[in-house]
Amino acid sequence: MEGNVRWGVVTGVAPVAWGANYYVTHEFLPSGHPLYGAAIRALPAGLLLLAVGRQLPRGAWWWRSVVLGVLNMGGFFALVYVAAQRLPTSLASVVMALSPLAMALIAWGLLGERPRAGHLVGAAVGAGGVGLMLLTASMAVDPVGVLASVGAMGMSSLGYVLAKRWNAGGDGAGVDVLASTAWQLVAGGLLLLPFAVAVEGAPPVLDGRAVLGFGYVTVVATAVAFAAWFAGLRRLPAATVGLIGLLNPVTGVLLGTALSGEALGAREGCGLVLVLCGVFLGRPGGKGERAAAAERERGMRGRAGVGGGK
Repeated sequence: MEGNVRWGVVTGVAPVAWGANYYVTHEFLPSGHPLYGAAIRALPAGLLLLAVGRQLPRGAWWWRSVVLGVLNMGGFFALVYVAAQRLPTSLASVVMALSPLAMALIAWGLLGERPRAGHLVGAAVGAGGVGLMLLTASMAVDPVGVLASVGAMGMSSLGYVLAKRWNAGGDGAGVDVLASTAWQLVAGGLLLLPFAVAVEGAPPVLDGRAVLGFGYVTVVATAVAFAAWFAGLRRLPAATVGLIGLLNPVTGVLLGTALSGEALGAREGCGLVLVLCGVFLGRPGGKGERAAAAERERGMRGRAGVGGGK
């Protein structure tokens, strides 16, 4: 029990850091450079973790790191940068609260994990809450920012499900958390650089505030946060991790209202409550569902062993 509480605290570092990341990006980082911003966030963090882990990919993890680097890091960071620059902090973070529900639907298609009724009801309630916040918000809502936020949610949800599927195979089970996180970050950052040069030209000039902002984004909201998140996913039930992830929108909303002066009216507050209720309803079930998930994982590992661990 004490160990679970400790790992719960460690895992909670990630969503709190990500929720604060929206505020830091909106207030401290230069606008108009989402590709450079994402590359500066990903590459130094990946190199830092690579220096700590001192382990290179092997076998299929070379191309898997590239795919996951695009979905979980490179493309995801660029879209989050756009969303954070174009949307109020509270709205940008709340849209991402639907990620656990999106993961459930994607896992249904890729892993055969059929969502239960609670997942579907939660998806409907959560979507209604986001719609209430966006369509009736008293603050300005940029449709490009909304699309970027939804795209970031979809990419990361797919990336997490793929990572789960590949880690369930015979060759993925022994991959170190720091090493696999570093590979994804380095791959995502390197892939972003040529696109940043081609699309955005010269890199942005960073003043003191931007340097401090990127310091937080790179070290705390990326290197530390992703290492803590993936470590928690390996040691805690998925239901627990999903509920801990609610600290992301809560942090974003609190910082947006407390530090940025963003108005949170009654309708927006009701929308936030609906989002949180939707994610709670869509959480994984009890012991029976966890046992079924464990049985599916054992089956996937068995098939990987028979097939030679490709």
